[in-house]
Amino acid sequence: MHISVRFARVFSLSGLLLAGASFVHPAQADQAATAAPPVVVAQRVPESFADLAAKLLPAVVNVSTTQTVRADSDDDEEDDQLPQMPNFPQGSPFEKFFHDFMNRQTEPDAPPRRMQALGSGFIIDPTGYIVTNNHVIRKADRITVTLQDNTVLTAKAVGHDDRTDLALLKVESKKPLPFVQFGNSDSHRVGDWVLAIGNPFGLSGTVTAGIISSRGRNIDQGPYDDFIQTDAPINKGNSGGPLFDMNGQVIGVNTAIYSPSGGSVGIGFAIPSNEARNVVEQLRKTGKVSRGWLGVRIQNVTQDIADGLGLTPARGALVAGVEKNGPAAKAGLQTGDVIQALNAQPIEGKALPRLSAQLPVGSVAHLGVWRHGKTLDLPVTIAALPEPADETPQKPTAPSKTKETVSFADFGFSVGIIDTAARQKYGLSANQKGVLVTSVQEDGLAADRGLKPGDVITEVQQAEVNTPADLKKRIEAAKKDKKRSVLLLVHDSDGLRWIPFSLTGEDTSQ
Repeated sequence: MHISVRFARVFSLSGLLLAGASFVHPAQADQAATAAPPVVVAQRVPESFADLAAKLLPAVVNVSTTQTVRADSDDDEEDDQLPQMPNFPQGSPFEKFFHDFMNRQTEPDAPPRRMQALGSGFIIDPTGYIVTNNHVIRKADRITVTLQDNTVLTAKAVGHDDRTDLALLKVESKKPLPFVQFGNSDSHRVGDWVLAIGNPFGLSGTVTAGIISSRGRNIDQGPYDDFIQTDAPINKGNSGGPLFDMNGQVIGVNTAIYSPSGGSVGIGFAIPSNEARNVVEQLRKTGKVSRGWLGVRIQNVTQDIADGLGLTPARGALVAGVEKNGPAAKAGLQTGDVIQALNAQPIEGKALPRLSAQLPVGSVAHLGVWRHGKTLDLPVTIAALPEPADETPQKPTAPSKTKETVSFADFGFSVGIIDTAARQKYGLSANQKGVLVTSVQEDGLAADRGLKPGDVITEVQQAEVNTPADLKKRIEAAKKDKKRSVLLLVHDSDGLRWIPFSLTGEDTSQ
């Protein structure tokens, strides 16, 4: 299911507070939850959260930012869009006023406009260190923090981390500030009570309660997704606020909501404190975050993939690509390997990037690898995650004289060779090898699996293919060997991935 994620910033434009369904920028909202103790435990629902809330409220702050936005800005990020016009009655004078106002803001020669955003944060040190979401303060020209007693302080950004959407601020105060501490997010279970405190729609000091609805949620926001899900009502403006346990410790940073309408529907997501703590500590020490890196591209092992590999049971992280000269390549890891354990701990596919990122740079990790029916122990020296680099275009190769094409009707796609025209049309590098997907049947199996024209099939059953004839031969061999499915290694715009195709007519990909 696709998650409609919204950031929790509330915007005002030209001094006008745009708080409300029609006036508020779509923004990723925060979450909090109170979880009921297990039925078998002789505990009751708390009669009141008042005493706990009273102790925690002074450490939760409002975060306000101001930024200048050009009228001709082509930034299409959700946070930076103009708010939608309110639904006034047709012919209403307000309708004409706001229609004219919104049009003026989008005219090419309109002057730059000042935009405000509101979010939440919490103090973690009496000297004035404050945690919030990166999307709350991103691109800000000025950041101010308002305490519970309405004291307004100017804040500076110590550092931010795009990958986890966390940021650390610092304010100067003449007196020690009230603060809260991170707790152990791993010690809490689904059903435990939680409190969320924040600044929804600019309403400071708002307290809501709920339970932990689920753990380890992946909402496709990045490779390190491991969210706590809560049903505590949180809305736009809660982003960056804390999710507390009943001991008053922060176990999550409210970051996002699932919402078809933009308001709370009881599905919110918080970054676990055990992840946030590590990021915040690094930001405080160095202003940036260093992560461990294996240098592999992985995907989950589905039943179809396991059948194609002859792997039982279907578990682990399938290696779809190995970065040249990266840590995994130096350790001998190969495309088609299945990583089943990291430092003797069993893993699933999507957890590997997050777990490896937590390893110290320079440390040696041990990978439990399944390869062609055998289990290997591969030591790998963890490197630092590199910054993304732009690829240098390469000169196309000479055109090929061969126009061989093969259709795979059962799978719903056709393939051909990679010639100069194809390289130019699809932006393929000169050294790209494999078989080009030339067409995909709209309602076929290949389309369902995400295959599209321009993709390149480089391997079948972990064997290299360079011509359509090679591909056909490998698939026929898999059928002859009575394989339940055949695995194709496909290079697309996102990199490499394995795509399984059933040879039995059954779809076991889920």
